Amino acid sequence: MTPLEPLPGVKRKAVACIPCFNTKPFIGDIVSSARNFVDQVIVIDDGSHDGTGESARLAGALVVDHHTNKGYGEAIKSCFDIARANGAELLVILDGDGQHNPGEIPRLLAPILRGEADFVIGSIFLTNEHNMPRYRKFGIRVITFLWNFGAGLKVSDAQSGFRAYDKKLFEAIPLSEKGMSVSIEIIEKARRRGVVIKEVPTSCLYVHSHFNLKSIMHGLNAALSVVRIRLLSSWRKL
Repeated sequence: MTPLEPLPGVKRKAVACIPCFNTKPFIGDIVSSARNFVDQVIVIDDGSHDGTGESARLAGALVVDHHTNKGYGEAIKSCFDIARANGAELLVILDGDGQHNPGEIPRLLAPILRGEADFVIGSIFLTNEHNMPRYRKFGIRVITFLWNFGAGLKVSDAQSGFRAYDKKLFEAIPLSEKGMSVSIEIIEKARRRGVVIKEVPTSCLYVHSHFNLKSIMHGLNAALSVVRIRLLSSWRKL
C-alpha cells in the first residue's frame, strides 16, 4: 500500500513537512523526491540565509518562512500548525539536510494507513543502513534509555526526526518545547494519551561533524530534558 492509496471508502491527504536551516545543497532533491509519495510538501525555512527557501519553492514546495532562526522546536510547531491549516490527515516530518531518504516515506505511513498505529517513528537502530558516528549513537541510546525507563513501552530511537502522525495526534497535542527536546515532548504526550506508537527501520546518511563541547552540551541538555518532561508529565494533565 502506498501513501496515496486510500483505505476503502476513505481519501486521506498526506503532507510532508521539512524543517530546514541552511540546507540549500539538499533541499531541492528532497522536495522533488518527497512529492512522489505525498499530496503536498511544505518546507519550514527557519531563518536560512543561503537560499534554502527559494530552492524549495523551485522544487515545488510550499514554503513557510520564519525569517529568523527560532530553533527546532518552533519549526516542528510550525509543521503541526501548517498541516492542520492545510487539511492534512497524515503528516510526515523529515530532516532537510539529506539524512533521511524520502523514498522511505511509504514505510512510515503504511502502519497508519493499515490502522496499526497512530504515530510511527523511523529508527536507525532497527537497521544497519546508517553511518552515524559512535558518539552520536551512544548519546541517542542514553537519551532513549532514560525515556524508556518506567514508560511502560519501549522505543529504540527517541530522538529520531523522521516520523509520521495521524491527524488525531498532531491536531490534539500542544507543543511548548523550543529546542531539540520537542522530540521527547511529543513522544511523552503521545504515551500519556494512550496513542499507539510503532517503529519502522529507516536508513540515515549522516553528515559528519567533529566531537566538540557543543555536541556534549546538546547531549546533556537532551538528557536533562527527558527527566524534566517525564517529571512534569506526572504532575500535569497533558
